[in-house]
Amino acid sequence: MLFPTLGFLLFFLIVAAAMAVLGTRFAAKKTVLVVASYYFYAQWDWRFCLLLAGSSALSYIAGQLIDRASDERRARTILGIAVALHLGLLGIFKYFDFFISSANQLARLLGLEHEVPFIEILLPVGISFFTFHGISYITDVYRRDVAVCRNPLDMLLYMSFFPQLVAGPIVRAAYFLPQLVRPSTEPIPVGPALLLILSGLFKKVVIANYLATGLVDPVFSAPTSYGGPDLLLATYGYAVQIFCDFSAYSDMAIALAALLGFRFPANFNQPYRAQRLREFWQRWHISLSTWLRDYLYKPLGGNRHGRWKTYRNLLLTMLLGGLWHGAAWKFIAWGALHGGGLAVERLLEPWIGRRALSPAAKIVATLIVFHFVCLAWIFFRAEDFAVASLFIGGLASGWGDGVQQAGPFVVALIVLGLAGQFTPDALFDRAALAFARVPSWGLGAMAGIVVALINALGPEGVAPFIYFRF
Repeated sequence: MLFPTLGFLLFFLIVAAAMAVLGTRFAAKKTVLVVASYYFYAQWDWRFCLLLAGSSALSYIAGQLIDRASDERRARTILGIAVALHLGLLGIFKYFDFFISSANQLARLLGLEHEVPFIEILLPVGISFFTFHGISYITDVYRRDVAVCRNPLDMLLYMSFFPQLVAGPIVRAAYFLPQLVRPSTEPIPVGPALLLILSGLFKKVVIANYLATGLVDPVFSAPTSYGGPDLLLATYGYAVQIFCDFSAYSDMAIALAALLGFRFPANFNQPYRAQRLREFWQRWHISLSTWLRDYLYKPLGGNRHGRWKTYRNLLLTMLLGGLWHGAAWKFIAWGALHGGGLAVERLLEPWIGRRALSPAAKIVATLIVFHFVCLAWIFFRAEDFAVASLFIGGLASGWGDGVQQAGPFVVALIVLGLAGQFTPDALFDRAALAFARVPSWGLGAMAGIVVALINALGPEGVAPFIYFRF
């Protein structure tokens, strides 16, 4: 059930109407949201709901045991077992066949004939996200950063809340659980939420989908059929596509949660305007980058034990961040590029980090970071290493041909997507205030017109969001 579909619209309207009818009966409203969230998840495969419920039960029980532990050692042991179980479930469902494939490849290199058969486990949608929710919760309970959740219903809702269930943002327990105990008394921000939904629809349906069908998918599927100009434009196109696709989902998730009375943190902040790779990760998929920082990089030692261990920790964190995205070596390579880039940037910090950049130097720094990120995106998007190497080889040598695939409209979408990275924040804030002043009938009419225009501009059909596969 995708956000930009009639089926989801009807589903959400029913849920919102039920929430409105229940008024101040908050326990009943939470029950409705849990039932709705499991119904939403069951639209992919009802069996996934069993895994989600099991992960929720594991998190709830582990939190109770950690909170009641008689000493630090016992609490740490319970935490370790619970984290291992969470990662075990993730490993079985997401990485088992990848590990088998890698082992078989190694066996062939060693001249061994026996191969372990694949079991072809179906990947549950959103498992990476709700696993990270569970791990962060029990870790925060252990650290005393969040009060233990006493109400099983609250834990079920925290783990399953449908706006963020399948593709984030990864909302921390300390941010979300208090909203289940003390519901917000502020009015629903209908106007600003609608603005987020409409902007998300435009980014997904028009920009991301059109770039995918009109440029990125054809070029990445057969890079040797295109020259350097098309390959370069496809690289830029994918950078814009994945940003618009994923930030659109985050925007709509934040807006849908707001319409139901909940607040989510921002997940993107114009990442392609970054002047440092570290700044890029402070702006891109913020809920994941901060999760990796707080639950992986810092526990590894962070930057507290000398520069070489800092470089190691950066590389390990990003390698595992790459593996989180998918069970393939190309994602590990993508993570290695970012980890290596962050380590080199940290190495050069004494020379580049303490100087105020001139306007021209800021432009150069932004271009360097953007093109490094684009280079890494090639590995992320390509089918495998072979395709990525052909693609990069074409970029390096295939400039004899002109543009074949990228038409004027596609190029305009790339320019529009990149220009949006430099739009002043105040512009969106003013638009949100303007939407907040529009009466309900005006918002409804405006939404209908904009949705019709988006539907007319976008390609036929709505592709799944890219991050659904992670």
